[in-house]
Amino acid sequence: MDHNAHADTARGSAAPHTPDLDVDAFTAALEDFNRFYIRLPTLEKHPFTTLSVLDTLAFGGSPRRLTELTRTEQLTQPAITQLVTRLERDGLVERRPDPSDGRAVLVHITEAGRRIGRSRHDDRTRHLAPLVERLAPEDRQALAAALPALTRLAALGRAGEHRPG
Repeated sequence: MDHNAHADTARGSAAPHTPDLDVDAFTAALEDFNRFYIRLPTLEKHPFTTLSVLDTLAFGGSPRRLTELTRTEQLTQPAITQLVTRLERDGLVERRPDPSDGRAVLVHITEAGRRIGRSRHDDRTRHLAPLVERLAPEDRQALAAALPALTRLAALGRAGEHRPG
């Protein structure tokens, strides 16, 4: 049984299709790649929730209110408060009053927090480069051709991250 058929059986659902893309197979390929990618060795060792908050602040917009981070990180209010307290203690974020609402706090990423993301990106690039070199030229070309579509797909996902479906 091939991987896609196995994945369909494991999920117990028919694969959704668009006229030109098997979305289920695409999802399975992304999940398979992501399982490998998130485990690439890096010099910066931090829990996933720490990295996720730093990534949200670095690429999703800083500053953010704690309530926004609760939504994006899918954590409870006490959990995000505790995490931000630890990140602030470690010098990775700063809390500042919200100028538009004196009762609210905005969480800003610091330069030290940004450095963690850059370091992880550089580490992953170093690990991926030799693997990409081992691909056939047509596979490298296919990946290069897919980059704009993947970038647009990620932007669509971010734009709708707080809306269902």
